[in-house]
Amino acid sequence: MENKTLGIHHITAIAGDAKRNFNFYTKVLGLRFIKRTVNFDDPQTYHFYFGDEEGNPGTILTFFPWGSAVRQGKRGAGMATEIGYAVPEGSLDFWVDRFKKYNVIYNKPSERFGEKYLTFLDPDGLKLELIVPKTPDTRKPYETGEVKAEVATRGFYNTTITLNDIKPTAMVLTEIFGYKLIGQEANRYRYATDAVTTANIIDLVELPNEARGLGAGGTVHHIAFRVKDDATQMEFHDKIEKLGFHITPQIDRNYFHSLYFREPGGVLFEIATDNPGFTVDEPLEELGTNLKLPAQYEPRRKQIEEHLVKLD
Repeated sequence: MENKTLGIHHITAIAGDAKRNFNFYTKVLGLRFIKRTVNFDDPQTYHFYFGDEEGNPGTILTFFPWGSAVRQGKRGAGMATEIGYAVPEGSLDFWVDRFKKYNVIYNKPSERFGEKYLTFLDPDGLKLELIVPKTPDTRKPYETGEVKAEVATRGFYNTTITLNDIKPTAMVLTEIFGYKLIGQEANRYRYATDAVTTANIIDLVELPNEARGLGAGGTVHHIAFRVKDDATQMEFHDKIEKLGFHITPQIDRNYFHSLYFREPGGVLFEIATDNPGFTVDEPLEELGTNLKLPAQYEPRRKQIEEHLVKLD
């Protein structure tokens, strides 16, 4: 097999209030709302998908908004702690002004690996970054009335995992997923795959004495790595199983097929297919406008719709 994944497929995080989450990512960040569905395991909870116009792999950020009952999470060892988006050269001033306007918590722009970046928090405390890559990201951006193409996000640039010891996780990235170490700054180690040119970077930060994180509101639930189809996915399944990891059978998530396993540092990794995509149950122009339910929950649609909070 070609021993490489195709970078990041999607990242899933945990939020609190559904309307606040929806408003922040569509109105402040200017992402497209590409799918309105429910948690497969808890149909009383939404599952939101945000991305580019078509919901291409490498742009998809998803959330479980658990409402007011969610406790506040805490970033720490054994979890993904930062999500990075690529943005164009010269756009950070626009974003600083926008964050001021919408009272978003942010740090002044800084530089890492020779690239400028801007750190900010979403309303639940999820840590994100806007990064200006050395090589311009040519992916087509999604535009809104306020966030135009010259400043809009292009999709993921990277994600950061914080660990007490990076070696076991680095082994998974290099030996299973085909990543290579391409740089180091202090205790931050940058890994990338050359199988794709975007959404292809994972940073490992080593903090030996860092306490374990608490997975709840404002934290990342899992990282999904991309493969092109089911056959490739099952080759990865067999390889991972032979290495002694507990990996799930293939699970149909309607818009992609999934495998899950927990890497040695404690982070939940998913392997997700490109197929069948987000237009399998509604046309491109209607993405995100209709509540789409997994087939097993259709008989309960009226009850589920009455429970879920209404969106603008």
